[in-house]
Amino acid sequence: MNEENELDSTCGISDEELSRRFVEAVRIENEPLKIKGNPIQKWDDEKKRPYIEYADGSREYA
Repeated sequence: MNEENELDSTCGISDEELSRRFVEAVRIENEPLKIKGNPIQKWDDEKKRPYIEYADGSREYA
């Protein structure tokens, strides 16, 4: 039986489009933080570790 509930449905939106929208939503959410000079949590793909980026550009790895 192949039941699909509301949470499983993507309303015809591809995974790529959902990912693109998610990345854009995070970028929009971080803009006010940058402007105010607050630190922002990010992910380093090379080191595979989270870090905090401060307004001066410095990073503190968790």
